[in-house]
Amino acid sequence: MDLSAYSKDILQSMQRAGQEVIECYRVLGKANANTVGELLRWQGEFVEWSHYPEGDVFDGGTFSQYYYHAHRGDWPEHGHFHIFMRQGGMPQGLDPVPNEGDSEWPSGNDSICHLVAISMDEFGYPTRLFTTNRWVTGETWYDANDAIVMLKNFLIDHTSPSWATNRWISAMAKLYRPQIEDLLLKRDETLKGWRHDHPKSDVFEDRNLEVTSHLEISVDDQIEAIRQALD
Repeated sequence: MDLSAYSKDILQSMQRAGQEVIECYRVLGKANANTVGELLRWQGEFVEWSHYPEGDVFDGGTFSQYYYHAHRGDWPEHGHFHIFMRQGGMPQGLDPVPNEGDSEWPSGNDSICHLVAISMDEFGYPTRLFTTNRWVTGETWYDANDAIVMLKNFLIDHTSPSWATNRWISAMAKLYRPQIEDLLLKRDETLKGWRHDHPKSDVFEDRNLEVTSHLEISVDDQIEAIRQALD
């Protein structure tokens, strides 16, 4: 992605986020730890589909939330993070798209919007960003442009269960802001095309549509791209 079109303020914010990601790797590395291992510690056997940590990670001040889990898929990965914004952190005036199907969506104070997922390798490093269909996360469906507004507010600002992992995932949402925005827009385009091709199905609940957009990533490459855009 060409980052030169973004403002200096946004690029500098992304650059600081990149520095934060590297700092998290530094302090975790001194303890022979990584972002994923921090969540799995003392959690017992790692079981597919279970959320880690148990009960998810939630910030009651920002209403940001995330969890880590794994399940069989087409991609080689250890597992992935899902990050969300809950109702209390959504700017006023944002309403979900109409639910015209039979499945119940979270509503009111229980409304929750999935922002992006981050695939991780066995060493605890990110390899891919992706978005999913509604049924995957059981979310409330918001238009991509509204989800993009929410993305700016994502922050886990406490120490439990790991200050380093919380800092890392908050920084990742900023470091890859342009790419996540693009993935959300592509997500909606995917659903639009699927609805056109499958007019009799409820597109949000169609189990044949799981991943709606994806992008392979490298933190080092992103940091270098930001540096070049600023130069």
